[in-house]
Amino acid sequence: MTEVRKALWALISIWAILWAGPALAQSANLDPAGSGVILGAVNWVQGTLLGAVATAVAVIAVAGCGFMMLTGRMNWRHGGMVILGCFILFGSAAIVGGIRSAAQGF
Repeated sequence: MTEVRKALWALISIWAILWAGPALAQSANLDPAGSGVILGAVNWVQGTLLGAVATAVAVIAVAGCGFMMLTGRMNWRHGGMVILGCFILFGSAAIVGGIRSAAQGF
């Protein structure tokens, strides 16, 4: 490539970056047609993962891992990973909210 072409491509790239605004990345239709079934399935999965059954399973898992760690049958690192996974699973809404609020400043 000649120097003129490189400069032209650099100018076009800079123009494209400056021209693209936040509105170009946003979707005008937030709920497209036919997405009701998929949205219902996603809401069911979310309810299952964060509902009463999941809470009961997490309590049993933490209690079982705690007992196994205290008796020496499980490594403390694996038990900590179970507890960390429960915190991430049930705290995901707060984690995403914090990331969104931090990203608002950019």
